Amino acid sequence: MPILNLDDYRPALPFRNGHLSTIYPVYMRKQKHPGYDRVRISTPDNDFLDLDFLKSGSKKIVLLCHGLEGSSNSQYILALSKLLSQNGYDVAAINYRGCSGEMNLQPTMYHSGATYDLHTAINFLEKEYQQIDLVGFSLGGNLTLKYLGENTGKVNEKINKAVAISVPLDLEKASIQIGKWYNWQYDKNFRDHLVQKIKAKNKINPELSLKNISKVKTLYDFDNFYTAPYHGFKDAADYYEQCKSIQFLSKIKHDTLIINALDDPFLPKECYPYELLKEHANVWFGATKYGGHVGFVEYGKEFYWIEKKILWFLKTELNKKEPSTIVDSPMLFSGQ
Repeated sequence: MPILNLDDYRPALPFRNGHLSTIYPVYMRKQKHPGYDRVRISTPDNDFLDLDFLKSGSKKIVLLCHGLEGSSNSQYILALSKLLSQNGYDVAAINYRGCSGEMNLQPTMYHSGATYDLHTAINFLEKEYQQIDLVGFSLGGNLTLKYLGENTGKVNEKINKAVAISVPLDLEKASIQIGKWYNWQYDKNFRDHLVQKIKAKNKINPELSLKNISKVKTLYDFDNFYTAPYHGFKDAADYYEQCKSIQFLSKIKHDTLIINALDDPFLPKECYPYELLKEHANVWFGATKYGGHVGFVEYGKEFYWIEKKILWFLKTELNKKEPSTIVDSPMLFSGQ
């Protein structure tokens, strides 16, 4: 399949900076809330997931998976929900455990490989819909790709296409990248939010110990002391190794698009797998020169470039007979 040439994304000069492209949408983008209808579904382990819907009577639905410490109210989810709804799709935006505004019940929370909750959400949707597409951002992109490739026999038969944006395909390398000195503010923000959630969960589940909370200085530390042991992994390295989506790409059988920006401050070079994907039968990969992490800003526009590109992929009949188009990328990756 083609390695896509994505040079049609040409942002205004200020947004040719990966950090600005990453930060601007979080603090300055103001999407009008579309007015979700929330449905709470039960999980097999007696917990719950909150799904937020936009419905228009379609038999096609797109399940949106947010990034680390995001939710259905993240600006990129709000915008994409509205665009998809305007173009003939119903939308379901999942909120991972502990991300919907109400803490979940079990000691477990969510993580980059928790595809069991994705299974639960998809199995709920299949009762009403003929076609299900998946779109994941960052952590949600890793989750989506892992779901598609880890055990193809368990992928729901109604899954049609998938898109993964700003994906940390190699989780350990990405965790190390975000821990570098020039990313300290991102690392601190994620760490602080997650630590607060652990403290809140401790009030519901005292068995979730706070004895290591003072040792959490980085996101890597959080995964080492909390994500890993409370989700069945030996340590952070074991969690990253088992859950990194890059190892599942070769097994994906559904038409899938992955887009990462070359100036993404969170992603190391291992997250741009040109050689791995250039002959893949089903997975398209593209790297934009600019865009940051889940940014891809189009200043003054209601919908950003990335949302329109996602819609294009979901609606387009793909020509699999086209020869691969390998695009040379001499640009430096963030942090190198």
